[in-house]
Amino acid sequence: MKTIKYYSIIMLLLGASFMSCKKTKEKEKEDPYVCTTCSQIPEGVAANDNNSKGIYKGVVIGSSGTIKFDIANTNSNSIKATMVIDGITVTLTTTTAWVAGQLYVAPFKGTLNGQEVTVTFSVAASGSGATIVSSSIPGHPNAIFSIAKETSTALVRCFEGTYQTSDNEKGTFNIIVSTLLKGWTGKARENGSQSATDIYGTYVNNTLIDESGATIAPINGDEFSGSFKNSRGVTIIVKGKRTL
Repeated sequence: MKTIKYYSIIMLLLGASFMSCKKTKEKEKEDPYVCTTCSQIPEGVAANDNNSKGIYKGVVIGSSGTIKFDIANTNSNSIKATMVIDGITVTLTTTTAWVAGQLYVAPFKGTLNGQEVTVTFSVAASGSGATIVSSSIPGHPNAIFSIAKETSTALVRCFEGTYQTSDNEKGTFNIIVSTLLKGWTGKARENGSQSATDIYGTYVNNTLIDESGATIAPINGDEFSGSFKNSRGVTIIVKGKRTL
């Protein structure tokens, strides 16, 4: 009888352990990735929605990273930028003051591994057409940027990702998702290449769709993962996580 009793207790314990592990795995599967360092609400203030002040966010390829400009968003005397490239954070500042009603062009400078970084930012007086005019980043001579303005009602989410094709091409797949853009945009670049491809499309029901209407990948929480075929029938697998 004692043997049967001990056997029953062991089976109960094993059963409880199995159920506990099963519930943990199910929870891990159900809970999507969330970028804990990313803002979940727009940082741009309403007064800057239609001028060049405000928040601008973007992705970098070369190697991979993000950049965020604060053009006097909440403080007229505070104009700065933060770039994260290959996991290294660089603070960028400028002495160029913001002037109402004028095109804003400014060189932002900082230091990366003891060497000077310069990223020249430009945006129209209305806040449209934000772009990087030029850049000098030690160790990243061919950096390419995609930039978007964040308004008080439109959060900008930046994802760093990768792609791999069925014919074994691999590369970077970095995108910006914004309701103000009415979709997504970004850059893709094959590993080892010096040029990048513009990528863009719409964003419907938490799904990235390209300009031809093909489904690229669903976004689950703060990450995307999926596969599709290009016009040549080559399968492309993409995945990425939000980092800004």
